Amino acid sequence: MRLTTKGRFAVMAMVDLAMRGGRGPVTLAKISERQQISLSYLEQLFGKLRRNNIVESVRGPGGGYNLARPGSKISVADIVVAVDEPIDATKCHGEHNCQDGHKCITHDLWMGLNESILDYLQAVTLQHLVDESHNKRTPQVPTISLKKTIKPEIVAA
Repeated sequence: MRLTTKGRFAVMAMVDLAMRGGRGPVTLAKISERQQISLSYLEQLFGKLRRNNIVESVRGPGGGYNLARPGSKISVADIVVAVDEPIDATKCHGEHNCQDGHKCITHDLWMGLNESILDYLQAVTLQHLVDESHNKRTPQVPTISLKKTIKPEIVAA
């Protein structure tokens, strides 16, 4: 499983927007220029972010985008899910029909990975990324333990 450019670019653009927040709307053209992301691609992403109440648009001269809520209330998971980025390591997309209509023998392993990834992305807020960026150091994001998702009966098998 890997995160595609859709999720990566959405998070980059949102961090850019959040870093300039509070000083009026930010245009997608400026985000495009700073982050070297296609303007048309950003328009698609921000349409989804707006529909999911992550950003608000301001029309007219001096318009652009603002965060719809504080950065401390927006997780990376919120952003990734809003742009329809699948967080799924299973072959069956969680439908339990991986192998001839039934759950495959590694289904629980991949579902556990999905849960861990989602937990991790939910633990990191947009504000956290902005704060770390202002400190000019490698982001120190929260760590999670995989022990909670590993079932003893799977390990014993």
